[in-house]
Parts: sequence; structure tokens; C-alpha cells
Amino acid sequence: MAGATDDYRNLTGLQKAAIFMLAIGEEHSAQLLDRMDDEEIRDLSKAMSSLGSVSASVVERLFIEFSEQLSGSGGGGLVGTMPATERLLMSALDEERAKSIMDSMKGPAGRTMWDKLANVNETILANFLKNEYPQTVAVVLSKLEPDHASKVVAELPEDFSMEVIMRMLRMESVQKEVLDHVEQTLRSEFMSNLGQTAQRDNHEMMAEIFNNLDRATEARFISSLEEQNQEAAERIKALMFTFDDMTRVDPSGIQVLLRQVDNSELGLALKGANDEIKSLFFDNMSERAGKMIQEDMEALGAVRMSDVEGAQAKIVTAAKTLADSGEIVISGSDEGSELVY
Repeated sequence: MAGATDDYRNLTGLQKAAIFMLAIGEEHSAQLLDRMDDEEIRDLSKAMSSLGSVSASVVERLFIEFSEQLSGSGGGGLVGTMPATERLLMSALDEERAKSIMDSMKGPAGRTMWDKLANVNETILANFLKNEYPQTVAVVLSKLEPDHASKVVAELPEDFSMEVIMRMLRMESVQKEVLDHVEQTLRSEFMSNLGQTAQRDNHEMMAEIFNNLDRATEARFISSLEEQNQEAAERIKALMFTFDDMTRVDPSGIQVLLRQVDNSELGLALKGANDEIKSLFFDNMSERAGKMIQEDMEALGAVRMSDVEGAQAKIVTAAKTLADSGEIVISGSDEGSELVY
């Protein structure tokens, strides 16, 4: 039977791999297949089943090319693979950093596309799916475990999520062609870009960095940024939470925070605070406790600004921890908004 497999120059890489697998026999092929994931096996199987007859000259040419490449790699050539890359990173970097880099390259674990999706954070998955057709999203959610699917639905825009739910209710058995198309879309448009998608927002990252700078350096950077990119500067300032932002914690939250903070740290932190912040804390403690803190502050005398900022940073960290656990609420810098850490 005539076909593309009669002309070696027209063979694709996948077709060459398919011919190679058929030529080496079942036993050796089985060992190679065991090292592949389901998507690779499916692609290779499709190529093998559509080859038709392959001439002996084509098989011979393929093995000559393979042997030349194999001998070349032993004589100074290079073959780039995931394992080789991982070994190199492990030898050059610490184990945790190397593993982090390799994980970001490999993407989520799993043999099938649906196994991989089960290991994708619901927020990241929802951010991708909200731009797809509701019917496509319905198909994807139907392939996820109910617990994971429910979290993804909760992250979708309300109107859109209801449309998806209605599609799921009306959905019958999904045709194989449709499922294959959805898988291909996820593979090419989502998984290939997942490393970028999973990255933290750059403004959020910079806000956290600025939070850990001393006040003078932070002010200098913010001022310079405002001159170059006012919008970015405003976004970063809105995401930042410093000791001066304690006014965004309501009185009941301040009272909860006071139970977690060491009095000596609080006295040192308030030593460099403005009057509004001092009033906020003193108004939410007993008169006796307030008097003791004020006496501690007077007894401190002159203190280094770096020590004050260190104490303030500890209290900020405590406030964020309490907000994370839901014990206090930190309101947003814009009216009506609210930050959740």
C-alpha cells in the first residue's frame, strides 16, 4: 500500500517513533511504553495504527539514523531530556530549589489529562475555564471528582457558573470526538502555560517585598515607582499592610490581637507610631494596661528605629496570621473592600 511511509523524508517524528516501536517487537516496546504517560501512548498508538505498510528500506533508513544519533551522543553529541536536566540541577542547586524548578516544568502529576487536572489548584483552573464556552466547562467539571468540581464552580463568576450547572444538568453522554477536542484544548492552551498561570501576581509579590523593607527604603522605592508607573504603585500600596494600616482592623480585632502580642514588643512598636495608631491600641485596652504600656515606653528612652520597625513587623505578622485563621478581619484600603490573607 502506497503512502507517506514510503518516503522517509516525509515522515514526522511521531511516525518514526511508531515505526521504531513496531520494528523492535512487543517485548522491547512494552518496556518503553511503561515509561510513557497515557497521552503519549495514545498519540503513539494512533500513529502506529495509521501507518499502513512500511517498506524495508524505510525501516533500514530509520535504524541507521537512530544508530548514528546514538553513537553521536556518546561521542560528544548531546541529548536533552528531563532526567538529564534534573540530574544537572540537582548537582548545581540545593535539592529544594531544583525540585521546585523541575515541578514547574513538569506541570501537575498524573498519567491522564484528567488526573493532572485533579492536581491543579481550583482558582487557577477556574481562571482558565471562565473564558471557555459553558458547554466545554461542563464537560471538564463532569470529569473531575465532585469535591474538586465544587471548589472550581465556587470560583467561577456567579452567572457563568449557573449556566455551567444548567448545561451539566442537561448533559448526556459525551461523544469521544468532543472529549478528545476538550483534552487537546486543555493540553495546548492550559497545561502548556500552567507555569505562567500558577505564578503569583507580580504586584502581590512586590507588596510583600516592600512590606519587609525598612521605612526609608520602602518610601524611596514607592516614590520612584510613582514617578514611573503610578498605576502599579497604587496597586502595590493597596496590597501592602504595614503597622500604619492597623486602622483597617476594627476594635474587636485589635482586642484579639492584643491578647497575642507581648507587652514589651507593643511598647517598642508604639514608641515610633503616630498618634492615631497609639490611640487605636490604647482605646482598646484597659486603663491599667494602657498606663503600664505608657510607663514601659517612657522607660525605654531613646531607641533605634530599626528596633521599632522590627517590633512593628512582628505585630503585623501576628495580625496577618489572625486574619488567615478568620479570627480578625482586615478591611481593604478602598471603601467597601476587604482583604483576606
